[in-house]
Amino acid sequence: MSHPRPQAAHHGAPHVHVHEQENGYEHDHDTADQAEILDLDAEVLAEHTASITAWLPVEDSPRRIVDLGCGTGAGTLALLRRFPAAQVTAVDSSAPHLHRLQAKAAEAGVADRVRLVRADLDAPAWPGLGAPELVWASASLHHMADPDRTLRQVHDLLAPGGLLAVVELAGFPRFLPEDAPAEAPGLEERCHAALDQHHAEHVPHRGADWAGKLTGAGFAVEAERTLAVDIAPPLTETVTRYALATLRRMRGAVAPALTPDDLTALDRLLDAESPDGIPRRTDLRVRTERTVWAARRP
Repeated sequence: MSHPRPQAAHHGAPHVHVHEQENGYEHDHDTADQAEILDLDAEVLAEHTASITAWLPVEDSPRRIVDLGCGTGAGTLALLRRFPAAQVTAVDSSAPHLHRLQAKAAEAGVADRVRLVRADLDAPAWPGLGAPELVWASASLHHMADPDRTLRQVHDLLAPGGLLAVVELAGFPRFLPEDAPAEAPGLEERCHAALDQHHAEHVPHRGADWAGKLTGAGFAVEAERTLAVDIAPPLTETVTRYALATLRRMRGAVAPALTPDDLTALDRLLDAESPDGIPRRTDLRVRTERTVWAARRP
């Protein structure tokens, strides 16, 4: 997701939003690199995203949906497939992400069912988003400056009886066996520990008590589900690209906290020409978790 800056909303062509999306990657990174990871994440985990949309306890098939912090559109497109009669308003602060989503929607033949809105969800007032029956917020709420206020705004936005789906990530996926690489076993775990510390300083709402926050905002939490992802070898070329892009992004945040030996080992993994590089490994797997809360406005 990308973080929005206040913009006047318009109702036709692309109008972009405010959040850093679905996949929960940091907004201070290069937009193009972020978009690549979001797209790869969407492709690799498409089956898991579809299983979440199928699980949602909707009472009637929603016709008006808002995707808050839509990024490049993984959630938007999954929701359009799940609810074929629905229109989705996709909100994000990143114009490039919204343009990318627009192109994907056109390619999928659903552009007429998507409205793009560029907005800053941290702004006191949001552009008009209608009265949706379903709001989807995937990997976006923890980026909000004041998630409690955001949840109250979503509560007031929803139609009575409407549903909010909050999807949060357990962090970046893991790809390597515990004993890899050979010269620095456990390197990936140390990188994740350093990243957790980085996030504790810069993304303090990651890992919040979302059930408690939802209740505090006036929602009734109807269901909670944690989805474990474990994609084993043999893996596709897309997964290899996903691992490489993700670990490259991670390096930017954790490099100052790594020892020189660990940093050298990480750089060897990221070197496509290295015999030990990610593109040449056959022992990669994708391991991560996503938790979803379904909360209803009474």
